[in-house]
Amino acid sequence: MKNRLYSKFLIVYGMLGIACFILISTFGSHLIGQKVTNSVSASLYKEAAKIAENQGSRYYKDKDSLSDTYETLKSLSNYQNSQIWILGTTGDILLNTEMPLDEEHLEHIDHFDPLALGSDFYSTGRFFNYFDQEMLTVMMPITSNLVTRGYVAIHTDMDEIYRQRESILAVVYLLFLVIYALFFLILFLFSVSVYRPLAKITTGAREYADGNLTYNIPVRSNDEMGYLASTLNYMSDELNKTNEYQHKFVANISHDFRSPLTSIKGYVEAIKDGTIPQEMQGKYLDIVLFETERLNKLTKSMLTLNALDRKGQFLDITSFDINAVIKNTAAAFEVICTSKRITIQLLLAAQTLYVSADIGKIQQVLYNLIDNAVKFSDKDSTIYVETTEKHGKVFVSIKDTGMGIPSESLPKIWDRFYKTDASRGKDRKGTGLGLSIVKEIINAHNQNINVISTEGVGTEFVFTLDKGKTPSIGSRGASS
Repeated sequence: MKNRLYSKFLIVYGMLGIACFILISTFGSHLIGQKVTNSVSASLYKEAAKIAENQGSRYYKDKDSLSDTYETLKSLSNYQNSQIWILGTTGDILLNTEMPLDEEHLEHIDHFDPLALGSDFYSTGRFFNYFDQEMLTVMMPITSNLVTRGYVAIHTDMDEIYRQRESILAVVYLLFLVIYALFFLILFLFSVSVYRPLAKITTGAREYADGNLTYNIPVRSNDEMGYLASTLNYMSDELNKTNEYQHKFVANISHDFRSPLTSIKGYVEAIKDGTIPQEMQGKYLDIVLFETERLNKLTKSMLTLNALDRKGQFLDITSFDINAVIKNTAAAFEVICTSKRITIQLLLAAQTLYVSADIGKIQQVLYNLIDNAVKFSDKDSTIYVETTEKHGKVFVSIKDTGMGIPSESLPKIWDRFYKTDASRGKDRKGTGLGLSIVKEIINAHNQNINVISTEGVGTEFVFTLDKGKTPSIGSRGASS
């Protein structure tokens, strides 16, 4: 990201501030000046109308003398900080509050023409070049019997208008600076709450892309950024676990493949070059066959796990008699149990006990658990397979009286390729995948499996299944 986003915000913020300042100092200044001019001129116009109606009319009706009018208007002009004139129709200045009253020597405005001032009630300029600076002027005719007898003119210096405009502009500038500072605070808060966490998240994403899955994004807020960071941290942890599992998987599978392949290669080469005499070749070919079967079993187990790992795996759920499946599976171990003088005792809850599950996968679970029990049972021992029903669930137990599992190994027995030290010496043909397959199948059924084991006493595996519907007598007879 390289601070590009933050730099863009700063540039836009600065440009916005400059643009607003220019806008206020130009267009805003013009609008404020126009507003002040209109306000002052409207006030002066009202005052001129009052003077024309009162003092002006009284003067032209000979009710007041010019000196009396002068004194009245002089006080008013001082109060308003303006000049008040009474003009004749030809441009003679009869009264000027800025000058002493002199009725004998009247000033005259050359080219005096009220119509030249325009149709607005006020005008700005030098008032027929009388003044040396810009003035704001309002004029009101003094009428009597619908005849214009003269004019009241009020002049105020435009510098006063400009000073009022600047004072208002100063307030506007101050308000703008306050608002600009508040927006800067918002930008700072944005930097703290959004940009900085986003920069940390970007750094974390870059670390993940470079393969550093142990990197933890240090964002702990309780907003969306914190949620995103915690989600990415969780994702990286899971990916790291998967990565570690893959490395472990490759190491384990390499070890389990390398050993039998080395044996097979060695014995075949020895037979080929005559190192093993012909009369001994049968014995070593049996060893090669044994190792080949172990590789075949390992490959099948891996394929089974790969199928179970797929999300949304398909289960063919049917209602079947679990007791019948147990009997058939136990019968498959008759030969090996006879050779080891091991007895499989079936403690079944009833003649028939129906469960709802995938019959093929549950048969595989039973086969793996009974196979483990047979492997790790001593001669002249008994294996117990029991079914019970509780609270709408069927519990299946496979219990042996063998060597047991060390307590420190119990949490690891479900891991793929895991073998206890005792099992490595006792069962070279094992793949370390059987219990992993069992766990995956039971989890796929949304059921539970537990293990209880004591060294030197034996091991018991118990898993649950949903109870199935018992078929009617007619349907069982038809299916048989």
